[in-house]
Amino acid sequence: MVTHETKSLYKNNCGGCHGDDLKGAPPTFPSLVDIGKRRSKEQLATIIRQGTGRMPAFDYLERKVDEIVEFLETGKDSDSADPAADAKDPNWLKYRNEGYILFRDPEGYPPTTPPWGTLNAIDLNKGVIRWQIPFGEYPELVAKGMKDTGSDNYGGPVVTASGLLFIGATSFDKKFHAYDKMTGKLLWETVLPAAGNATPSIYEIHGREYVVIVCGGGKNGAASGSSIVAFALP
Repeated sequence: MVTHETKSLYKNNCGGCHGDDLKGAPPTFPSLVDIGKRRSKEQLATIIRQGTGRMPAFDYLERKVDEIVEFLETGKDSDSADPAADAKDPNWLKYRNEGYILFRDPEGYPPTTPPWGTLNAIDLNKGVIRWQIPFGEYPELVAKGMKDTGSDNYGGPVVTASGLLFIGATSFDKKFHAYDKMTGKLLWETVLPAAGNATPSIYEIHGREYVVIVCGGGKNGAASGSSIVAFALP
């Protein structure tokens, strides 16, 4: 049976990624609208209990998993927006995250003054920012002469013993970069098959160093991919 408490269960455990309206933020957080037409109750229960991809397991919810599945399957609840009912609901929270909703202007760009993304080096000994540079670009804006706008970026850097900083991360230009860690000067870059929204790894084979990055992309409307790209260092 789907109840007022059941919808609160969904909101508190699932709404932060998939939204109160179940629309999510595809492709990172898929829509659950009409999910009952695409998945069986058993499949939904298994995914919730075991997790999948970036989604963690919610097995600690035990029998409440079946209540959430019922809500997803039927879309029905008895949510009355009654403060008295909220106060009695053990799953109700006064404040919570309603989902990953990006603030964008009518053209789809951040409605703030660029740069919209930066790469920063912090001197931990002095507690100051040593350097900061715009990080990421939108190819369609570059074609119009708007460079160094910065952009969404997801993924960390790695640094070699010689002071090279390697990082992918930028979602829309799909670039992989090498910077001087002391100055932030760009030393080299290339375009990946899809955005490298991951932290690179460095390894050595027969005395030669390599740097590798997973190119999955797919963040906030960017193209997706399924490549692993490795580069040999000189």
